[in-house]
Amino acid sequence: MTERYSRQQLFQPVGNKGQQQIRSKHVLVVGAGALGSASAEALVRAGIGKLTLVDRDYVEWSNLQRQQLYTEQDAQNKLPKAVAAKNRLRQINTEVKIEALVMDAQPANLESIIQTADVIIDATDNFDIRFILNDLSHKYEVPWIYGSCVGSYGATYTVIPNVTPCLHCILKKVPVGGATCETAGIISPAVQIVAAYQITEALKILVEDVEALRHTFLTFDVWNNQHAEFKTGKMKSDKCSSCGSTQTYPYLAYENQLKTEVLCGRETVQIRPSQRHLYNFDELEKRLKKQGEVDRNPYLLSCQLPEQRFVIFQDGRVFIHGTNDIQFARSLYYRLLG
Repeated sequence: MTERYSRQQLFQPVGNKGQQQIRSKHVLVVGAGALGSASAEALVRAGIGKLTLVDRDYVEWSNLQRQQLYTEQDAQNKLPKAVAAKNRLRQINTEVKIEALVMDAQPANLESIIQTADVIIDATDNFDIRFILNDLSHKYEVPWIYGSCVGSYGATYTVIPNVTPCLHCILKKVPVGGATCETAGIISPAVQIVAAYQITEALKILVEDVEALRHTFLTFDVWNNQHAEFKTGKMKSDKCSSCGSTQTYPYLAYENQLKTEVLCGRETVQIRPSQRHLYNFDELEKRLKKQGEVDRNPYLLSCQLPEQRFVIFQDGRVFIHGTNDIQFARSLYYRLLG
């Protein structure tokens, strides 16, 4: 027994064999915000073999209250969350192979990663991506663990392909609207509780203790001292297009076109080109300096306009902060980059 993981190995359900299994496994964490930070750190400290982090965003000052891997310097430098997380996690455990990917969580980007993963941790902030993860999970038969939190509320559910009802079975369709961290706020304890449940379920899967898995959809409100869970077994539908007898994976069938979306709960529009576009930041900086103050790092370039902030990532994605108007954002995008 190595000293580093000795206390974990003394826990009978893990033991020496379980620790060896953990060391040989690959976990994909989609989202490197509050839940992703907590989950990634716990997995790295537990001695996972490989961790892949996928996130499209960068560190901002409002993240520091609950996103435990990041520092003021990360926010000042507008460092992509995946990169900042990797930097911190490498300081925690050099034995773990860590892959940090600054990109959108879309089917084309995730398919090759998921095929080598042993479990997927949902640390996203929107249901569009969760339904994509749900379909990919069933297509490649990789378990995934749903998690969400806002205010003092949290929820989590473990999806095992061919065994449990999937998220599509339970919710039927992508929910529209609802409270977000931007509208209702969030306290850190809600994050930590959801992450604790998610990581515990992940460890059960990694050590192959399937009998210990929780087959309920769990919710709580830590501020109002409420806790509830319901059994989901009877909700599994043979007609479900994601996990039923005829699986068509509907949430993987997006057209190859310009994608524009308002980021969850934020006055920000993301524009994603239909094809990956690598910008020459030197040329782009010269052009955008005529429009406003420009700041850059190796991963993104930011231009402060009079009322909006224009952020271009190396993969061609653009964040336009300061508006929820998609038509206006598109016109600004084409004016500055078209």
